[in-house]
This record gives sequence, C-alpha cells and structure tokens, in this order.
Amino acid sequence: MSEYWLISAPGDKTCQQTWETMNNLTSKQNNLCENFKFHIPDLKVGTLDQLVGLSDDLGKLDAYVEQSTRKIASYLGDVLEDQRDKLYENLQANNNDLTTYITRFQWDLAKYPTKQSLRNIADIISKQVGQIDADLKTKSAAYNNLKGNLQNLEKKQTGSLLTRNLADLVKREHFILDSEYLTTLLVIVPKQMVNDWNANYEKITDMIVPRSSQLITQDNDYALCTVTLFKKVVDEFKLHARERKFVVREFTYNEEELAAGKNEITKLVTDKKKQFGPLVRWLKVNFSECFCAWIHVKALRVFVESVLRYGLPVNFQAILIHPNKKNTKRLRDVLMQLYGHLDGSAASSGGNADNVDIPGLGFGQSEYYPYVYYKLNIDMVENKV
Repeated sequence: MSEYWLISAPGDKTCQQTWETMNNLTSKQNNLCENFKFHIPDLKVGTLDQLVGLSDDLGKLDAYVEQSTRKIASYLGDVLEDQRDKLYENLQANNNDLTTYITRFQWDLAKYPTKQSLRNIADIISKQVGQIDADLKTKSAAYNNLKGNLQNLEKKQTGSLLTRNLADLVKREHFILDSEYLTTLLVIVPKQMVNDWNANYEKITDMIVPRSSQLITQDNDYALCTVTLFKKVVDEFKLHARERKFVVREFTYNEEELAAGKNEITKLVTDKKKQFGPLVRWLKVNFSECFCAWIHVKALRVFVESVLRYGLPVNFQAILIHPNKKNTKRLRDVLMQLYGHLDGSAASSGGNADNVDIPGLGFGQSEYYPYVYYKLNIDMVENKV
C-alpha cells in the first residue's frame, strides 16, 4: 500500500515518550501499522498571524508541488514508451526509492536553510518547482513535436495503398521519364477488380500504351499498378478511371525528393534517439527535486499546524504511519483514544467536522482529526494527473 499518514501529537514530558506510547499501542501491540519518526528541524516560528496566513498558502503549495511531481512521473512514463515497465525503478528521490526517502526523511539544510523564515522557505520551494514546471513545458513540447512528426512520417510508410507514401515501393524502371508526350501514372485497384483492370485498362480512354500496366505490389485490399499513356489524355483518364473505382494517386518520380524524404525519417529517428537520453535524465533528476520539495512542504505544514494546534513552546512529535490496509478503521479508533482529548468537537463529531472552517487550523479539510493529520500517497505510477 502506497498510502501513508503523516501525523503529529503534542510532546508528553518528552517527545520520545509520545513516540513510544503511540508506537506501542498501534504497532507493537496491535500490528495496525508501521511507524517512523519524521524528523522536522527547529524552524523559525514567526507570529501567529504569519502562521495562520502561511497555513492556507502551504495547502495550495502542497497541491501544486504534488501535481508537478505527478506530471513529471507521468511524462517520464510516456517518454519511456515500450520501456514503461521500468518507470517505477526510475522514480527515485535523492538516489533512494520513494519509500526509503520518506521513512528516513532528513531535512535538506543546504537547499532550505532553517535560519530563513517559514515564508521564505515556502517561496524558495515555490520558485524552484515553478521553474521546473516551466522547463517541463518547453522540453515536452519540443520532444512531442519531434515524436509527432516522426509518427506522421511512419504512418505514411504503412497503412493502405490508398494513403501511404509510395516512394519506397516504386523504382525508376516503373516509369517512362523525360518523354515529351508520354507519362506513367500509378493507379490503386481494389483487389477483387484486378482482373477487370487487366482486361479493360487499355479501353478507359484513347491513347493508352498497350500492355503498359505493371503490378508493383498489393496489400490486403488494393493493388498498385502502373499505366503509361499520352499526357494530353491524363485528366480524361483520371475521370473515367474514378467512375470504374480505380484511383489515380498523384505522384511524380523525382529521385532527389525521394531521397530527401527517406533522409528526413532517418534524421528524425536520429534526433529522437539523441534527445531521449538527456530528456530521461532531466526528468529523473527533476522528479527527485520535486518529490523532495513536496515532502518538505508536508514537513512545513506539519510544523505550522502543530504550533497552531498545540501552542508554544514548540513541543510535538511528527510520526509517519504506514497503515495496515485491513486495519485502518481500528487504527483510527486507537489514535482517537490516544488523542481525542485534544479536541472535544472532533470526538463528538466522530472525527469528521466538515462544517468547521477556521482559517489556518486546517479545519476545512474533509478529514479533520484532533491530531495533526496529512495523507501522503506516493504511488506515482498509477495516479496520472
């Protein structure tokens, strides 16, 4: 199960005591979950007004950073194409798998110095992720454009003879070239009408060269045939051929253009291969950046909410819980027994107070509990943006 709960509870005499009490009741005795201490450093508290304002803003930042993280994961899956099954192993945070990163979370002091105010740290994360988001738009647009052009050209290399590119099917010897009076046309003939074509093509108009038709190739539905005739009857031939359900394809044999077309596909294939490696590396690096930033936002939210709920001096224990899927209701009950006394209204409303909305205290969340609680779903493969 990829769902985790990030909670905090006020410190008893010591935070260690809070941890032991909670861990004994939920994990050791009842096997309801696995618990991990979630280390949040001593951050600058600021004023109550600042905390209340920041609480709402961090909620929006949380949603934005999570969305950006999932967007990168989803796009990496698209880029990997037939190697998509390797997506999970490519989604790492700080060179660890995602579970290891969050269960052993350490605050990144180099990126987010604790001497900065909480607001400044939130702004650093917002700018960092905003830049990654903008770069992703640019890089994905360029790569998608290249991929789209290549797919269009490849489509023309396959498909029905009615629509596909004929350049790789015909040869110089199929055509009368450099004649002042004669020209060769390519005609698509329904397969069941090939005998009709062979018997009657010389009679479609006057001035058709007898026995000039050759069968070049055929697919499941159509045959590709040539016919040589005088240039001055081409329009008449096209008209009468269409009446008989024979389709003349517009085609001029030009070796330079044919070579250029083949070179274009080769060039696009080469360009795509060249861009693939660097793009995958960029996506992996910036997925890690975004995911780590997201968990730091969660840490900020836990800190701010804990100070608003439990007051000063700062004294709370943050705990990351990995619930046992079958026992989530029982786990909620045990947590309510432990912490229900912190808030009378939550206990009386069965742990859900949708109608209460006090700015800055997160009461407007659909799930409100007497302890600080945030859900964390680290499944980045299934949940597409």
